[in-house]
Amino acid sequence: MATKRAKKANGEPLGFEQKLWAAADKMRGHMDPAEYKHVALGLIFLKYISDAFEERHAALTAEAEAEWQRAAEQAAARGDDPDKLRESWACGIDPEDRDEYLADNIFWVPREARWSHLQANAKQPEIGKLIDDAMVAIERENPQLKGVLSKDYARPALDKQRLGELIDLIGTIAMGDAESRSKDLLGRVYEYFLGRFASAEGKGGGEFYTARCVVRLLVEMLEPFKGRVYDPCCGSGGMFVQSERFVEEHGGRKGDIAIYGQESNPTTWRLAKMNLAIRGLEGDLGPHHADSFHADQHKDLKADFILANPPFNVSDWGGDRLRDDVRWKYGAPPPGNANFAWVQHMVHHLAPQGVAGFVLANGSMSSQQSGEGEIRKQLVEADLVDCMIALPGQLFYTTQIPVCLWFLARDKSDGPGSGGVCRDRRRETLFIDARQMGALVDRTHKELIDDDIARIAGTYHAWRGESGTSDYADVPGFCKGATTDLIAEHGYVLTPGRYVGAAASDDDGEPFDEKMKRLTAELAQQIAEGRRLEEEIKANLAALGYEL
Repeated sequence: MATKRAKKANGEPLGFEQKLWAAADKMRGHMDPAEYKHVALGLIFLKYISDAFEERHAALTAEAEAEWQRAAEQAAARGDDPDKLRESWACGIDPEDRDEYLADNIFWVPREARWSHLQANAKQPEIGKLIDDAMVAIERENPQLKGVLSKDYARPALDKQRLGELIDLIGTIAMGDAESRSKDLLGRVYEYFLGRFASAEGKGGGEFYTARCVVRLLVEMLEPFKGRVYDPCCGSGGMFVQSERFVEEHGGRKGDIAIYGQESNPTTWRLAKMNLAIRGLEGDLGPHHADSFHADQHKDLKADFILANPPFNVSDWGGDRLRDDVRWKYGAPPPGNANFAWVQHMVHHLAPQGVAGFVLANGSMSSQQSGEGEIRKQLVEADLVDCMIALPGQLFYTTQIPVCLWFLARDKSDGPGSGGVCRDRRRETLFIDARQMGALVDRTHKELIDDDIARIAGTYHAWRGESGTSDYADVPGFCKGATTDLIAEHGYVLTPGRYVGAAASDDDGEPFDEKMKRLTAELAQQIAEGRRLEEEIKANLAALGYEL
C-alpha cells in the first residue's frame, strides 16, 4: 500500500490548512463540531470574497488615478491649474460602483463587511456582532446568498478572544487574488475543512461530505460534458463542483452544464449554496431545504446525468406514506429501508438517454428481504443496470464498511446518447471488483489514487466501446461483462465477486505431475519429521517422570 501514496487523487496540500484547522480546533472546548464548522467556514468565505473585492477595488483605484494623471498633464499643457480642475473633474471609473464588480463576477462587499474593517476590530468585545452585521450586509447586496450565511457570531457562548485569534490567523492568508482563484484555493480549503469536520463528527459528517476520490470516480465514469446534472441529496455540492471542473479540464465551458440539486438538512443546504457561490456557479437547489421523497422540488426534471451519495439504509424515510407513488415503477420500496426508494427516484428523473451513478451500501446488491430482491430483478430485466463496482472499505468518514457504485443507463444501445455509447450493450452489465484498490491515508481511511480511478473508468469506457478507448477484455478477479441471462442464473444478485472470479495466478512453468510428486515427497518428509519429534518429546517427558 505504501508505494501508492505518491499519486493521490486529492491533489497536493496548500500548506496552511492544518494551521486553519488548529485554530478552529481551539474552539472545540466551547462548542460541538456541528457548530464550530460554521464559525470557521463562514469566516473563510468572508475573507475570500473580501480579498477578491479588495483586489478589484485596488485595480479600479489605480485606473482612476492613472486617468486623473493623464487629465492633469493635459490641463498643465494647456496652462490650466490641475488643482482647480480636480474640484470639477469627474472620472469615469468609480471604485465604489457596485456594477464594476458584478460585471467581473465578483461579490460586492459593503464597507462594514470588508475584512480590513473586521480585522481592525478583532480584539474588540463586539467583534461577534460586527461579523453578524457583515453577513447581513453581504446578503442584502448579493440576493443569491439570501438566507445562506451564518449570522450567529454574537452569541454569548462563542469565545470572542478565540474568535479574534481565528480572524487574525485567517487574515494572514491571501485568498482572493487572481492566482489563488485560478488554483481554486478556497475550494481546496473547503474540501480540507469538510473532510476534517466529517472525521471529527463521525457519522454526522457524512451528511455533507463525500470522499473526493469517490466523487471524482463517478464524474470520470459518467463524463458530464453537457446537459442537466442532478443530485437529489447534494450535501455540500461536491458532485456539482467536480462536474464543472471536469467540463473545464476537457475544454468545455462552465455554463455547459445546468445544475439541479436538493438537500434536506438546512445547514448542509446553506453549505452547498456557499460552495457554488465561491466558484461563481449557478445552480437550482430549490428555494429552501426539503426532503426529496416528500417534497420533490424538481418534479418535472429529466436529467442527463445524476450523481449522488444517498444516506445508507435510512429506516425512517416515511415510506409508509408513499406506497402508491408514481416513482415506484419497479416495486414499492420497503418502509424500513430507503435504498431502493433512492434508486427509483433517480430512475424517475432520468432523461431518455440519461445516465446515473451513485453510492449505495453493499447490501443493495444482494438483499432479498421486504421485496428488495424483486425490485432489483425488475431493474435488471428493464435493462437499466449498466455497471456495478465493489469499492474497498474505509473510504468514508461515515462508515468503515465497504460500499458499491451503481451505474444506470436508460439506453444501452449504440446510439449517440448522453454518454457517447458506441457499442450496443443491451442486456449486458459490466462488473468491476475494486475491493483491493486504494491507499491508506491514515490508520482508518483509504483513498482511491489516480491510477485506480484511471483503470476503473478506462475499463468502463472500453467496455462501452467509446471512441479513443482500447478494446475491452474480461480480467479474472477484476472485471467481467455479464449477460442478463447470466445475472438471472445468479438470482439477480449484483455482487461483482460472483461474476469476475478469482485473479489468475502466476504460472511457474513446472508441469503439474512433477509438482505434485515433489510436493507429496516434501509432505512425507515433514510428516516423518513430525513423528520423530513427537517420540523425542515423549522420551524426554518420560525421563522426567511424566508418561503420555
